[in-house]
Order: sequence, then structure tokens, then C-alpha cells
Amino acid sequence: MNRTIRTAVTTLAVTGLAFGLGACAAADKAADQVDKAVNETYEVTYEVTGKGIESIDYHGGSGTAMEPKLEKESKPTTPWKKTVTLKGIMPPAVMPIALDPSDLTCKVIHEGKVIKEAKGQDAMAGGCVAVSPIAG
Repeated sequence: MNRTIRTAVTTLAVTGLAFGLGACAAADKAADQVDKAVNETYEVTYEVTGKGIESIDYHGGSGTAMEPKLEKESKPTTPWKKTVTLKGIMPPAVMPIALDPSDLTCKVIHEGKVIKEAKGQDAMAGGCVAVSPIAG
């Protein structure tokens, strides 16, 4: 009977170890993907149109992914367009301020596709903030 119990315990231990190693491998793979995502770069183009735009704040790639540094363009000529390189999970963001937001539009474009667009009051209230295409 002791031998049967010992065999069962050993079998359970080996099975648990096998599952544990599998989980470790999955965790290592996930960690590798996060590291890659944090270090990878990508380009986006910001576009802003409208009249009477006072300023445009945007993530230009400075700072860290978790704490991006805002860059600012004062009294820009419209239509305004800027291509920037961002890091990892840093969210692309452009936030225009206009005296009259009625014809204001902002866009974030990645690889030729609009990934975020806002118009009018929505463009001024929240701007265009998208999820990093690397994070998705």
C-alpha cells in the first residue's frame, strides 16, 4: 500500500512539474513579447484641420511609454501634419485647442489607416488618443 501511495505521489509530482514548466515557458514567452513591445518603435502621422487653432499638443516620442512628454506647436498653419516615431506601448495622441471648434478635426494615422479621429467639440475636449498598434 505504501508503494502505491508513493507511486501516486511521484506521478502527481512529475505531472505538476511538467505543468509548472509549461506555465513557466508561457510566462517567459509573454515576458519576451512585452519586452519586444516596449522596445519596438512605430510611426504615426497626426493631422489637424480647422480655423483659429491656438495650439496643438502631441506625443512626439520623448519621455517613456508610461509617461510620454508632450510637445507643443503654437499658432500652427492648417492643415497641420506631423509624422513622429513612438516607442512601444506609448499611445499616439494629438490634442488641438481652437477658438471655434466647429470645423476642427484631428486624426491619428498608422500605416495609411486612420486609427483615431475626432471632430468638433470632441476633438477639442479629448483630442485624438489611440492605443499603440504594438500593444494590440
